[in-house]
Amino acid sequence: MRRLDRRGAIAFIDATSDSASCPIDPALLLQRFHAREGDGPLLHGAAAFAAMWRAIPLLRPLGLAARLPPLLWVMEGAYRAFLRCRPRLQAWAR
Repeated sequence: MRRLDRRGAIAFIDATSDSASCPIDPALLLQRFHAREGDGPLLHGAAAFAAMWRAIPLLRPLGLAARLPPLLWVMEGAYRAFLRCRPRLQAWAR
C-alpha cells in the first residue's frame, strides 16, 4: 500500500512502536486493521481498508463502492475469514 500511496496521503503508524500514541489498547489494535479518515471516527476491519483505498487514486473506486452496505458486509465477512486463516498463513510464510 505504501508503494501505491505516491501522494503520501496516508500516515502509516507502527502500532508496535513505543512512540506511537494509540487511542485504544495496542493489543486490540494489532488484532484488526485500523484507520482514521480525516477527523472521523476510528474505523476497523473492511471499513478501514476501504478508507485507505479511497486515499489511493488507483483503488479509490473500490473504496467508494465499499460505502454501499451490502458490499461492505461481504468485505467484512471475507476479512473475518482471512483473520481466522492468518496465523496459519503467517506460519506457512516463515
